This record gives sequence, C-alpha cells and structure tokens, in this order.
Amino acid sequence: MAVVNPTDTERASARATVDIAGTAWPVYKLEALFAGVVVCLMLALITGSVQVAVLGAATVAALRWLLAMTRH
Repeated sequence: MAVVNPTDTERASARATVDIAGTAWPVYKLEALFAGVVVCLMLALITGSVQVAVLGAATVAALRWLLAMTRH
C-alpha cells in the first residue's frame, strides 16, 4: 500500500514558472509555444504554404520543449 504525505514538498529542481489562470506553467513551455507561433507566421509569409509553416513550427516547438525539459 502506498502512502502519500502532502507535507513533503521537496522539488527535484526549482523551475521558473508563470501563473496562468491559477496554474503554474514552466517558462520553457511558454517559450516553445512562442517560438512555434513565430516560426509558423514567418514560414507562412515566406513560403506561402500553410502545410510547411505548421510542420516547421511544430518541429521547432517540440525541439525547444524537449531540449529545455531534458536540461532541467
């Protein structure tokens, strides 16, 4: 049987967070979302192809998210 003690609040690493609607979001997630939006808009303007823009933005956002998550 597992016992959970909510008073033990040790954190593995202190991450910078931003409070959005009562939920703490790590900053790296917001950075990944912002990078994805910027890349999507830039590629849409440069290439004129929405498909390329979405795929490129998803790749950049996922890489930023994973790199920051593994670093912390």
